[in-house]
Amino acid sequence: MNTQKTKDKIDRRSFLHSAAGVGAGLVFSPIASGQKRSNKKPDDINVALLGAGEQGRVLMNVCLKIPGIRFKAVCDIWTAYNQKRASGLLKKYRHENNAYVDYKEMLEKEKDLDAVIIATPDFWHADHTVDCLKAGLHVYCEKEMSNTLEGARRMVQTARQTGKLLQIGHQRRSNPRYIFCYEKLLKEAKLLGQITAVNGQWNRAVAPPRIVPRGKEIDTQTLTRYGYKSMQQFRNWRWYKGLGGGPIVDLGSHQIDIYNWFLDAYPQSVMASGRTNYYDKKTHEWYDTVMAVYEYQALQGPVTAFYQTISTNSGNGYFESFMGTEGTLVISEPHYRCGLYREGWVKETKWDHWVKKGYLEKTEGLDQPESEDTVAEVRPPSPKPAKYDMLVKMNKPVHQPHLENFFDAVRGEARLNCPAEAGYETAVAVLKVNAAAEAGRKLDFKPAEFKAWQNPA
Repeated sequence: MNTQKTKDKIDRRSFLHSAAGVGAGLVFSPIASGQKRSNKKPDDINVALLGAGEQGRVLMNVCLKIPGIRFKAVCDIWTAYNQKRASGLLKKYRHENNAYVDYKEMLEKEKDLDAVIIATPDFWHADHTVDCLKAGLHVYCEKEMSNTLEGARRMVQTARQTGKLLQIGHQRRSNPRYIFCYEKLLKEAKLLGQITAVNGQWNRAVAPPRIVPRGKEIDTQTLTRYGYKSMQQFRNWRWYKGLGGGPIVDLGSHQIDIYNWFLDAYPQSVMASGRTNYYDKKTHEWYDTVMAVYEYQALQGPVTAFYQTISTNSGNGYFESFMGTEGTLVISEPHYRCGLYREGWVKETKWDHWVKKGYLEKTEGLDQPESEDTVAEVRPPSPKPAKYDMLVKMNKPVHQPHLENFFDAVRGEARLNCPAEAGYETAVAVLKVNAAAEAGRKLDFKPAEFKAWQNPA
């Protein structure tokens, strides 16, 4: 018997919904379906969009660029706006789909789904993810994983119990530039020397509340059923405690995830200040300004990491900066914010090796300020550090590589870049900032806190 031909006759849907098939993380070619159902091609993945607001539409539009993805359903409680817009656009792209308000009805009626993309508000993530996993679907869930650790823990445990894939939307983990920096510049070339400090921020300008288009309101009964007191709260849920996790969750979780990843470590402690310096506390229950200091013990030694996010000024945008004894790495999703800076005492010939290897390119633009060696002018200022560009391109929308990684994993062709366990570790580090700000003191982490399958005391 020809074993390969026998394997090729395996029903594709059976493979996609097999815990053994996806759990092994092995590389498989797309398996041809032995049956023709609907108009589905052998390499198609049938997807539902759960949450069709701003972020949901971003993910949906990116998925339309990825071959082999077929949207079959859209679910959103704002029928007159979010649901109508998303469902209508998909139909224009020939993705015939059914529209739902109740996600449980969608799960009951849509029997041909392989995966679901969840982009609902944070406080719904745990229930939506758990129920979709139990329904036999693979899940891509936007960050933050959950606004509570209890919810995030349930998500990890259910993914493990069902054997289904759960990708958390920390998209930098699939960004070619970030992967290149981690694997080539930090691990292989070790260009920074010993990393001793990290600095990062995400600043945004003052913004008015999101409006409600006239005549598009959701009825009070539906709002109440799904956890909202008003359309104002529904449209601006990120500012309300119990619905979102505040700006440290909305923005900081992306970058603190990079801290953990690039340092290969969990933080040991955190202290933070969170204050409302501008907005009305009646409508903005979360602070608008937060600054946090983490302490890590990495393999090379101790690291102090600072992070800030403010929503009253956009100065210097967003970036992460890793500072070592021999150089500095500045990285962000926009390419123009990225660069490496060699410390003046490090011989240029040491970095020339990596230039010749094609990792770096020395540039003439020296855009970091001069560093003063001393306040008193005993000696002249140090020269600006030499700048290098990293020779790796990212020519896709920022979410596309992460979604492609998810769909490749569903097909059995890749491992997830941000599985549930990694998302949970970041949630632990991020959510404790809120606790530290409220406590007004340094809080320590226990190693067991980062393991979702354990129940830390």
